Amino acid sequence: MGDKKIGKVGRQTKIAAGLFWADYGNLADTVKELEAGGADWIHIEMRDGKYMDFSAPRGGIDILEGIRRHTKLEIEVQLQMMRPNFDLLSQLRDLGADLISLPIETTGEALMQQVLFVQETLGLKAGVWAWQGTPIVTFEQYIPFVDIIEYECKAPFWKPTTGAASPHTMDPIMLDNIARMHEMIVKAGREHNLDLMEDGGLNRKNVGDFIARGMTVGEFSSPLMKGPQGRFEPGSGDIAKAVRELKATMDEASAKYRNESGLK
Repeated sequence: MGDKKIGKVGRQTKIAAGLFWADYGNLADTVKELEAGGADWIHIEMRDGKYMDFSAPRGGIDILEGIRRHTKLEIEVQLQMMRPNFDLLSQLRDLGADLISLPIETTGEALMQQVLFVQETLGLKAGVWAWQGTPIVTFEQYIPFVDIIEYECKAPFWKPTTGAASPHTMDPIMLDNIARMHEMIVKAGREHNLDLMEDGGLNRKNVGDFIARGMTVGEFSSPLMKGPQGRFEPGSGDIAKAVRELKATMDEASAKYRNESGLK
């Protein structure tokens, strides 16, 4: 495994490379190119076919198992599921997950117990995540315990996307949301060891604004996997180039707004 970056917070902000828009027929080459370009970890969205009434599962355990041997990067599994259970969490550990991010809205009454199970029994990093619209205060009680909190901006799934466009809609309120979450992290004394992720809708034009509010890691899929003509093909060099260009933009913003202790 490579350097452990999840939950280690410093001056540089990080890229969680999402596989949602990857070419799944060339997945091994895709993760290799993401790693070569400088992505910090791989982000898998794993659905059960029930969550949000999506009619088909996506990003199952076969994806995790398939890419584990092709990258030294840490792998995050963000569960988009109804009431994930302890057996699944153990299976994810056995197949090579490094971080399991649990859904606040749909895990149920066992959420805190599952966070502790992931950390104490499985020896993995644990996170919690929710969609825009979930009250910010909902995250507060998990801040003393988890390694990352993730807030995902809204997405009108019923609308088609074209070219390099993201399906997400980025509202200005998301900047305020991230700033408020950062304030809660600082108040809890965890600015140095708790990552704060904005998920979805980020790109090179707006990422600096989120870094200025305290975001320490951004999840990106469309900006790394798609161009005006559609999905990038592994082997073309476009994926690694996209990661490098995004990382350069984030490094510039990090130097402007952050130091080793957090926000300036």
